Amino acid sequence: MLEGVNVALGVTGSIAAVKVVELAHELRRQGAEVRGVLTESAQGIVHPWAVEFATDNEPITELTGAVEHVDLCGRDGWADVLLIAPCTANTVGKIAAAVDDSPVTTTATTAMGADVPVLIAPAMHEPMYDHPGVLDAIDRVESWGVDFVDPRIEEGKAKIATEAAIVTEVARETTPDSLAGEHVVVTAGATSEPIDPIRTITNRASGKTGRAIATACYVRGADVTLVHDGDDVPYADVRRAERAAEMRDAVLAAVDDGADALVSAAAISDFTVDAAESKIKSGEERSLTLRPAPKLIDAVREAHPDLPIVGFKAETGVEDAELVDEARRILDRAGLSFVVANDASVMGEDETRVLLVRGEGYAEFTGSKSELGAWVAAELAEVLGNV
Repeated sequence: MLEGVNVALGVTGSIAAVKVVELAHELRRQGAEVRGVLTESAQGIVHPWAVEFATDNEPITELTGAVEHVDLCGRDGWADVLLIAPCTANTVGKIAAAVDDSPVTTTATTAMGADVPVLIAPAMHEPMYDHPGVLDAIDRVESWGVDFVDPRIEEGKAKIATEAAIVTEVARETTPDSLAGEHVVVTAGATSEPIDPIRTITNRASGKTGRAIATACYVRGADVTLVHDGDDVPYADVRRAERAAEMRDAVLAAVDDGADALVSAAAISDFTVDAAESKIKSGEERSLTLRPAPKLIDAVREAHPDLPIVGFKAETGVEDAELVDEARRILDRAGLSFVVANDASVMGEDETRVLLVRGEGYAEFTGSKSELGAWVAAELAEVLGNV
């Protein structure tokens, strides 16, 4: 996600600075090169040696005649982005007032003057975060083009955002915004159909591919609606749907809100049953009558004849030629932009192999589902005419 990206990581004197080692590791796992910049207060919480270990670069702990802040974030500087994580109320206020009295605030002023993207992840006690002066400072800094990663409000504290949320925002800052201004609806994971109040019929889909695509679309600037039977995510408007009919209705509502594209990555139930009102007794044979579940893509296509739609097709035990034929069948039937086809054996795995079928041709992809998400998002940008 961050291959080739240079991140200047500013660390200030919040207790959340203890998390900077893992944050630096995660940035590097995603491909970034990282150099630390520490305030004096931060050095009382996390030792510069720990930051050096985590980044594999000696951190900046003071500014000298070598003008380290300009080397990092000047107009011809090293950094592609300045990330301040964690950022205290004190530092936000100083940045808003252009006060340069620490390596971090001076580097921030330099970055903003040089049009280097600046991203801030605040961390403090909740009453401090709610102080009108702090809120005014955040608003002022945001008006200058600085972006913030919202903290998690828990236990009376505005806790620093998760490493995953911060990395996603860093990627959004440093990735070409080929989907900027687009509203993309993405479905993910399995649906389930109740048999009784306890049991369901479902499938093995994990939702990893759909969530990876939703993340990749967000990173490229899109507004994303994610429809799934899962948790909230910081990068999308989540609408929950358990059953196939609920997912169809949720997607239609989201598309009606002005969507520019739909990526239908969820493994939606093909069949539904009439659920018993009370638990079915165990220990005896039962027969279930399966009825076809509503087809989401057909419903969306009927309501929105011109909407770009990306479909997914999973099969088992077939050769590539047959898989392509099955993908092209739904491509033509529903007028899809392209179809991502795969063998169902990759369900739940982190790595995948797919065939992307578009027009008369197809392309093969093998790699992580995160990388697949980026590939699908790039193809979607091309479909929408943004590249």
